[in-house]
Amino acid sequence: MATVDLPFSIEERAVFVPTADSLIVADIHLGRAAASSIDAPIDDGGDVRDRLASLLDRTDPSTVVVAGDLLHSFDTVPRGVERDVVALVSVIDDAGASLVVTPGNHDTMLADVFHGETTREYRLADDETVVCHGHEPPDEDAKRYVIGHDHPALSVEGRKLPCALYGPNAHEGSDVLVLPAFTRTAAGATINRMRSRDFQSPLISDADAFHPAVWDDSNGDTLWFPPLGRCRDLL
Repeated sequence: MATVDLPFSIEERAVFVPTADSLIVADIHLGRAAASSIDAPIDDGGDVRDRLASLLDRTDPSTVVVAGDLLHSFDTVPRGVERDVVALVSVIDDAGASLVVTPGNHDTMLADVFHGETTREYRLADDETVVCHGHEPPDEDAKRYVIGHDHPALSVEGRKLPCALYGPNAHEGSDVLVLPAFTRTAAGATINRMRSRDFQSPLISDADAFHPAVWDDSNGDTLWFPPLGRCRDLL
């Protein structure tokens, strides 16, 4: 896939939109480790902060947008989540950026721990990109949508790699970019054999047309793959 003219850059489990000076991440799921049945605690909040701080240093955005599921909660707030939210906000503040959260289906308790800006859909400063979680159809028209929700991952030679999915003209003529889960506590959904009906977002109606993109840690670059419909024959 030719990526020269793309108006965004895929980063490590994130996307940077330079024309809007915005960094977007999705599915942080703070509290997922605490809510799990494992015996040994996992500092998922610390891991998220460290990786986000690295991204902020590299991209220097004016705005950070969370495309849903900042939390992993439905009726209670898992232990330590309020502390982790405060610390995450502090990392973003220290980088000189503002934070906007577009709530996802796991964010039912968000108002209890986060008191910053929230909106169902957020239009970036480029006026072309709308960010939302993707679990519901968007209300606003946009040239492109950036969403999360499905936690895509690509299996390559036995390795499961978080990936973004980019579908040109995928939703009613608009482009759709699906981000992987930012948390590393979510295994991700292996998309190699998934069909459109297997995805949870209503913005994915033709999964075969979406191009997977994997961040390569070894050289700090993005590896683009053919559309998913062709990948099934190659991987």
